[in-house]
Amino acid sequence: MVTKQETDSRKLLGRLREVMAEDSGGQTRLDQITQLIADEMHSDVCSIYLFRDEDTLELCATQGLNPEAVHETRMRLGEGLVGSVARKGTIVNTDDAPNTRGFRYMPETGEEAYSSFLGVPVQRLGEMLGVLVVQSKDARTYSEDEVYATEVVAMVLAEMTELGAFVGEGAALSARHQQPVLFQGSTGQEGASRGHVWLHEPRVVVTNPFADDPERELDRLHEAVEELRVGVDKMLSRAKGGDKEHLQVLEAYRMFANSKGWMRRMEEDIARGLSAEAAVEKEQTAASSRMGQVTDAYLRERLHDLDDLSNRLLRILTGQGTETGAEMPADPILVARNIGPAELLDYGRSLKGIVLEEGSVGSHAAIIARALAIPLVIHAKRVTSEALNGDFVLVDGDQGVVHLRPDDTVISAFRDKMAMQAQAQERYASIRDKPAVTLDGSQIELHMNAGLMADLPSLDGSGAEGVGLFRTELQFLVRNKLPKRAELSELYARVMDAAHGKRVVFRTLDIGSDKVLPYMKPNDEPNPAMGWRAIRVGLDKPGVMRMQLQALLRAAQGRPLTVMFPFVAQMEEYAAARREMDKAIERERILGHPLPETLELGAMLETPSLAYAPDKFFEDVGFLSIGGNDLKQFFFAADRENERVRKRYDTLNVSFLSFLERIVERCKATHTPLSFCGEDAGRPVEAACFAAIGLRTMSMRPASVGPVKSILRRTDLSELRGIIHEARARGDQTVRPVVLEYLRGKL
Repeated sequence: MVTKQETDSRKLLGRLREVMAEDSGGQTRLDQITQLIADEMHSDVCSIYLFRDEDTLELCATQGLNPEAVHETRMRLGEGLVGSVARKGTIVNTDDAPNTRGFRYMPETGEEAYSSFLGVPVQRLGEMLGVLVVQSKDARTYSEDEVYATEVVAMVLAEMTELGAFVGEGAALSARHQQPVLFQGSTGQEGASRGHVWLHEPRVVVTNPFADDPERELDRLHEAVEELRVGVDKMLSRAKGGDKEHLQVLEAYRMFANSKGWMRRMEEDIARGLSAEAAVEKEQTAASSRMGQVTDAYLRERLHDLDDLSNRLLRILTGQGTETGAEMPADPILVARNIGPAELLDYGRSLKGIVLEEGSVGSHAAIIARALAIPLVIHAKRVTSEALNGDFVLVDGDQGVVHLRPDDTVISAFRDKMAMQAQAQERYASIRDKPAVTLDGSQIELHMNAGLMADLPSLDGSGAEGVGLFRTELQFLVRNKLPKRAELSELYARVMDAAHGKRVVFRTLDIGSDKVLPYMKPNDEPNPAMGWRAIRVGLDKPGVMRMQLQALLRAAQGRPLTVMFPFVAQMEEYAAARREMDKAIERERILGHPLPETLELGAMLETPSLAYAPDKFFEDVGFLSIGGNDLKQFFFAADRENERVRKRYDTLNVSFLSFLERIVERCKATHTPLSFCGEDAGRPVEAACFAAIGLRTMSMRPASVGPVKSILRRTDLSELRGIIHEARARGDQTVRPVVLEYLRGKL
């Protein structure tokens, strides 16, 4: 049965649709909307505030306040009651606005005469677009039905803003999908690229928020929800007997899909005049708003489940599915909230760049992007809301910057940067086959990092002398179940074949922390970077380690083999891993399989504790590789996934260089081969300093070999060492300024 309130709501939406359908400019349309809402709600004032920029709200239209204040009154996010609604994303409903906490008097508006205030956020899927306000002289609290009606209007305003219905002077968000946008994110993988946006999961845009026939819209909703439920049940049937965690997620999906409350709220929205799609998105927006306020990890995951279900339901209703009919551009820049390693590998090297709203420097996506040498920017907030398929975009992975729909000035500057990089690459290619010998005659070995078969062609092209780190975890991360020993053995053999006799250092499975296997039960650890990971997992789950060691021994087929254990924190962990290798060798001998011609066993030094291990450890270990990424974060107690502290501490800090120098001295005393592996090894200035303090082997991404070799060939290490020692004697905190001055002109 349709109530009177529902009839009034449909009447309001019907009149709103008429306004939207008129051929009028953006400002006229906004003015008509405020007049309409004030009349229908019997309020003295209706005002619309939209964001001028991410921190500033502007009064864009009003009925009842001083019209001269339009486009003149602005406030910061969080300022006044309007700013509070925008910042918190919550409704403010008071009968005494002047005495409500946070109230700010705007004399130019003439609003001092109004006691009642109702402010509702204009938002779409958690993205704040503005605030809709109604005010009255009478001191009254707006009723639940009035609040609901205002929420529905705000939701329609958000949809119209998304569709560009307010194009025109004064509407801050009017042509938001036509204007240039700059995103300041973080570097996930260096490099610069240009191309056109390809959305990994294109959002569904609701083109008609109004219900022409409520009964028909209800039927459409019921049909779509039933299709959704059947799909979830099928996924559950296929998953029976599989991973328990996966089943729990699907059970949560089914719970939400069968939620009577979820269904009832959408039915009520349709009865009040919304289309089925708009009703779904209204609930989705409410869930997105709650998600931003929930701190409990479990509840956030459940809200993510509801968000995903809403997307599925919208695709069923609109018929878009995951395919929108758009054709991938020839120069695709992938834009997504986040993406898994398997999905990213499906795209392969066709991508020119990647831009993510989420992600981390150590995430699966970043690992794959580095392996494929694709520029990657992470933490580009709101990029999926702003970008449309086909938009022109520039990705600056070096600076962590993304230019969406850039103007000609930015394009020209970016073109110059890419041209300079291309010239530099030509210069690096000319020294590809030459050794990295410094001006004082010191020879530095430069190796490359890898993790995929696709990386191996870079071994010859980059001029690297070998593979200093082959990440074996990628083959585990991109699968839905544990790989078989025979599969791994075949892969490792192909890697060695592709290396054409050059040394390949295989690092055993490094999982945990930010690298969680899809089929592995996640551990809820407060600090996973210092938790159950890498060698700790291997020693606690020896079956997986033995299987991998056997696969490596068989892959060698009698050839030399080099294996490195990750995240060793104390001597006993290396000794225990060595015993596992001895067992694997003995098993292969009994089976009559050929054993490696030579076997080198080493460890990654990623914790300060290992630098102070007994001399016996340094004498027993075959070689050491400094894992610079982890070692630096533990040395400075600065989480490398935390943007607030990640860049606070400099690799060329005197204390860190002194610590590295101590490791060099200990290895020199015990004749232990030592290398440095990590992002810093691929940065020319840092690499030159490492060489100056005694490191003679470094491993980096293939694209960094040329720049590092170029700077080393033009550097006198004895001079640079003297500069570093002088800076230390002076008490400098970092040697970077004096080193840059010395290297100026050599870069």
